[in-house]
Amino acid sequence: MATGGKGVLGFIGFWAFIVGLIIAVVAGLVRPDNSTIIVILVILGIIIGLLNITAKEFMLFLLAAIALIVAGNAFAAIGAVGAKVGDVLNYIVALMSPAAIIAAIKALWAVGKPGE
Repeated sequence: MATGGKGVLGFIGFWAFIVGLIIAVVAGLVRPDNSTIIVILVILGIIIGLLNITAKEFMLFLLAAIALIVAGNAFAAIGAVGAKVGDVLNYIVALMSPAAIIAAIKALWAVGKPGE
């Protein structure tokens, strides 16, 4: 995630990403399936998608987001530890899904924009 060249907005987007990851990990271990935490993560994900994802990062970001979304529940079969890892991943998915949607829309806009 790029922060250079965007000034204060890039800095805010970077910290939204860091804070979101910290919340996702801690909440996944302590408070799984909490709707208030999910709403906070979705709001942070929107901020990340709007402020942080550059055209150069679209493909890598979308690939990573898809991998997280697909792997979200794969660890549940491992047992208690796998369930905790799954809870953390579910919160990370809640953080990254809005950012991925915004990045995909930005990518479609860039592709469909006339005159380029």
